[in-house]
Amino acid sequence: MQEVVYCAKPLNIFKIPFLDKKESWDLLREKVFGEKEPCSYGLEKAGKKIAENCEGLPLTIITVANILSKVDKTIEYWNEVADDKQNSVYKDAYEQMSKVLYPSYDYLNQYLKACFLYIGAFPQNCLLNMPQLTHLLSAEGFFNSESMHYSKPTMNYTYDSYEYLYDLYPKNVIMFDNETPGFHLHSSFWYLCNKEAARTKLFYALNCHGDTLLEEGIESQRRLCIRNNVLLAIKDVHNSIASDSKVRSLLCTGYFHKYPVPLFLEHLRLLRVLEARSIRFYEFPMEVLKLVQLRYLALRYNGNLPSSISKLWNLQHLIVVRHLRIVKSVGNLLYLPIELWNMNELKYLYTCGRDLPHPCCEGSLLPNLLKLSGVGPQSCAKSVLEKIPNLKALSIDIELAPDATEPLTCFDHVSHLHQLQELRCYIINPTLKTEVVTPLVPLSDFPSSLTKLYLKGLGYPWEEMRKISSLPNLTYLSLECYAFRGPKWEVRDNEFQSLLYLDIEDIDLEQWTFQNCLCLPVIEGLRIVHCYKLKEIPLTFGKSLLLIQVVECNPMVVNCAIKLKEEWNDKYAGRERFLQLDVRSSL
Repeated sequence: MQEVVYCAKPLNIFKIPFLDKKESWDLLREKVFGEKEPCSYGLEKAGKKIAENCEGLPLTIITVANILSKVDKTIEYWNEVADDKQNSVYKDAYEQMSKVLYPSYDYLNQYLKACFLYIGAFPQNCLLNMPQLTHLLSAEGFFNSESMHYSKPTMNYTYDSYEYLYDLYPKNVIMFDNETPGFHLHSSFWYLCNKEAARTKLFYALNCHGDTLLEEGIESQRRLCIRNNVLLAIKDVHNSIASDSKVRSLLCTGYFHKYPVPLFLEHLRLLRVLEARSIRFYEFPMEVLKLVQLRYLALRYNGNLPSSISKLWNLQHLIVVRHLRIVKSVGNLLYLPIELWNMNELKYLYTCGRDLPHPCCEGSLLPNLLKLSGVGPQSCAKSVLEKIPNLKALSIDIELAPDATEPLTCFDHVSHLHQLQELRCYIINPTLKTEVVTPLVPLSDFPSSLTKLYLKGLGYPWEEMRKISSLPNLTYLSLECYAFRGPKWEVRDNEFQSLLYLDIEDIDLEQWTFQNCLCLPVIEGLRIVHCYKLKEIPLTFGKSLLLIQVVECNPMVVNCAIKLKEEWNDKYAGRERFLQLDVRSSL
C-alpha cells in the first residue's frame, strides 16, 4: 500500500503513527470495560502497562483486550500479564493475529522473506543496526540468488548494501527507530518470524534449557540461535549441539554476557557463521582456528589476534570488538598479525583499535576488501592503502593521548583510493578548548568518488570547508562534536551541488548564511541537533527540501525553521511540495 502511495503522491504522504501510551490505554479500557463497567485503580495501573506492552499497535490491543475480557478481572492476574511480555495472553494474541499478518509476509519476494525471517533470530524488541545484519546475511549467502534485485539499482556502495532491507520498510513489516540508526520488529511480527522460521527450519532458537530436550529439537538444524548465553555453560546443551554436526551457523544473539563460557566448537567443523559479540572472551578461542569453512567471525576480545588467524582462508567478514575502549598512551599500539595480508577473501574488516601492519612483501594484497573500520591513523599510510585498491568504505577512529601535539597524517593518502565512497573519521576523545586551535588531523584532498562523509571532533576552521564542498558526488555530510569550529559559516556560490542530506550536531556555530540562492540546490534533508549558539538558519534552500529536524537548539532557530516552513508552504501551495518540520525541545 505504501508503495502505491509513493507512486501516486511522492511528496505528500501521511503516515499513520502508532498509538501513544494514553491512546493505547484508552482503547484497551474501552474494549475490556465498555462505557459503563467501572475500572479500579489497581486494574488501571496494571492495564496501562499491559497496553504499553502492545507497542502501540491497535490490532494487538484489541486482541489482548478480547482475551482479557473473557477471564476474571483480578488485580493479581492483570499484574502477572503486565510484568511478563512472554505471558500466554500475548502469545495467544500473536497467534490469533498471525492469520491477519501472514499475507504481509507471504507477499514478500523470496529473498526478502529470508531477510525478514532472519531478523527474528535476535531477541524480542532487540534494536538492530544495518551493518550487522547486512554482513550476516551476506555471509549466509542470501544475496547470491539470481532472483534478488534492488528496486532502485545504483552504483553507490552504501546504498546498494542496505537497499534490500529498506525494501522491507514500505512492506510495513519492520520499524525504524527515530532516535538511533537502528530498526526492530514489532512483537507481533517477531512472533510470526519465529513461527515461520521453525516451520521452514531457517533457524532453531534456544531460549532455555528445555529447548534442547524437545523431540525434534536441535537435530538436523542448520542454524542455531542462542538467546541465553548461560546455556553455553550447561553440559547437556554442549552434548546436544555437538550431536548436530550439520550446523552451519551459530548465532549467540542473547544479551551481553561478561563471564567466560565455552563454545565447544570442535564438533562443528562445517560452521560458516559464528556471531559471538555478546560474549566476552578473556582469551582468544583457539578452537575457532580449526573452522576452515568460516565465512563470518565476530568476537568480543581485547587482546592480540594470533598469527594463525590466516588459516581461516575462506573468511570474508572479520569483526573483533573490545569490551571497553581505553585511551592508549603513545607507543602502546595494537596491530593485527602480519599474516592477515594473506587472507585474500576478506570483504569486511572491523578491528576496533587494532591497526593494519605495513605489508612486508611485494605480493601482500587484500583485493576483495571493500570496508575497513575501527582502524587508527597508522592504517592510513600509503604502504597500507595502496594494498587495498578496491576499498569503498573507510572508518578511522582516533584516540588522542592527553598530551598529543603532533599532527596525524590520516588523510594524506586517502585521495589515492579511487573507489572510496564512504569515509568516517572520529576523534573518540576530542579536546574541546575555548579557542580554535590548529587541528591535529590536517584536512587533505578527498577522492572525487566520495559520496558520504562523517567527521567528529576534528576542530577545523570553517574556511577549510571548501576542500569538501567541491566534491562532485558528495550526497551526505555529517558534522558532529566540533568537527568544524568558529562562529560563522558562509556557504558560497555553487558549493555542495550534489548534497542531499546535511547533519549538524553539537557545533559552536552562531551565524550560518548562504552567499546566494544557488547554494545547496538539491538538498532534501537538514538535521540540526544541540547547536545552542546558532541563532538562525538560511531561508533560501532549493526547492528539493523535504525535511527539517531541529532537536534541542536555540528557540531562535526553532522560530526560524517555523518561518521557513510557512514561507515554503505558501510558495509551493497546491504543488504537492510540503515541507515536513520535526521539532524536539525541552525548553
